[in-house]
Amino acid sequence: MLTDLPNMLTLSRIAVIPVIVLLVAIGAPWSALTASLLFGAAGITDYLDGRLARDMMQLSDFGRMLDPIADKLLIGATLMALVGFGHLPGLGIYPAIVIMLREILVSGLREYLAEIRVGLPVTKLAKWKTGVQMVALGLLLAGNEGAKLVWLGWLPMDWIGATLLWTAAVLTLVTGWDYLNAGLRHVTTTKPVA
Repeated sequence: MLTDLPNMLTLSRIAVIPVIVLLVAIGAPWSALTASLLFGAAGITDYLDGRLARDMMQLSDFGRMLDPIADKLLIGATLMALVGFGHLPGLGIYPAIVIMLREILVSGLREYLAEIRVGLPVTKLAKWKTGVQMVALGLLLAGNEGAKLVWLGWLPMDWIGATLLWTAAVLTLVTGWDYLNAGLRHVTTTKPVA
């Protein structure tokens, strides 16, 4: 199970997190570009692990559990690194907060609903949100300085990344509201504690 290719891809997403954070901490153009490329590769594994698990008929409870955890760890650590090392332009901390709060909300909802044996499926809009978020964070990791190393210095990476991060935050609010409404439909009245 642990050595199945889809699960190994998911685990690689977790393993790359400290490397990305270290590269952001270094703060050099080469490290920014490397962090962006590693993050992009991790984002691709997010798509591939589920696809391969279905195609290879290697679906497992372990993989279903680990995949969203790996996503949240990668996104959360990257957002914290970008904020902590001052790489979010302007008011970029606000969409970062919105994204983190939604991730915690959905995790809590899923945990509660799992106890009462109700699933909370991922919606198409949530998948789009994740895609926009991944592109935004990849661009923000590269930044304007990292882009210069690959002759894309004329592109305002910080501005494009920040705009996409705000877009992801709006999608985050919409999907978070959808998940909250879906979850609240299953909330039962509280029972008195004995």
